[in-house]
Amino acid sequence: QREIGQRYDFKNTNSSIEQNELVITLRTASEDRLRALRTVLEERLVKRGVSLRGLDWGKIEQATGESVRQVVTVKVGINSEKAKELNKLIKEKGPKGVSSQTQGDSIRVSSKKRDDLQTTITFLKAANVGIPLQFVNFRD
Repeated sequence: QREIGQRYDFKNTNSSIEQNELVITLRTASEDRLRALRTVLEERLVKRGVSLRGLDWGKIEQATGESVRQVVTVKVGINSEKAKELNKLIKEKGPKGVSSQTQGDSIRVSSKKRDDLQTTITFLKAANVGIPLQFVNFRD
């Protein structure tokens, strides 16, 4: 918000970025200002280490008066279709001895060997799955 208030190209455009839980709303006077606002948001998210693949950009729609808005939804977790796809991918191309199962909105991958888990992590990072992946609770 502070950067938007200080930038010359956003003066008198009534531009704003509002966050409500997992929904971010961009509002401004015109579509070209909206693209600039989107660029500002993307730069800030990248600085904070948030993957842009985790965002679902809505359509640009007319708001009150001459202003436009765009709703951005932050994706959290893995939906069931994507989880099935990832489980299938791990079973097909992953190292032997690695098993995976869906637990809620995450996937648990287990193996007896740490090297197999590391191989699975590097192989999943290299595969273009369309969603940002995080790897947590990695232990023996």
